[in-house]
Amino acid sequence: MARRNISQTAEDDEDVNVTPLLDIVFIMLIFFIVTSTFVKEPGVEIDRPGAVSASERKLASIIVAISDEDEIWINKERVELEEVKTVVEQLRRENPKGTAVVQADEESKTRLLVEVVNQIRATGVTDVAVSTEDV
Repeated sequence: MARRNISQTAEDDEDVNVTPLLDIVFIMLIFFIVTSTFVKEPGVEIDRPGAVSASERKLASIIVAISDEDEIWINKERVELEEVKTVVEQLRRENPKGTAVVQADEESKTRLLVEVVNQIRATGVTDVAVSTEDV
């Protein structure tokens, strides 16, 4: 008959299996990451013009900014006018039902705003809004 050492059995009983606890923690972490919403920013500070008829728009997946120096910014990167269509097409692949918002500085040229909106609509995005401040 084999004898057990009393000190060995006491150590085995004190071990706690934390694997299920880690599984639950990782599942909760994944849940919070997937359900959280991320704020998209164009990458430049914009002084938007005021408007009385402004209404709030939620869930815009494509945000384009035009600075006071007529620079175009998408996802914190400066983009040339000719590249807007390509970049918006890439963003549209991520979210085909997404809408677009153009934030134009009040000192920027209206002609550039119209050209950017035309580039966005050329990708198939029909819901394009211009961002303003409430007056």
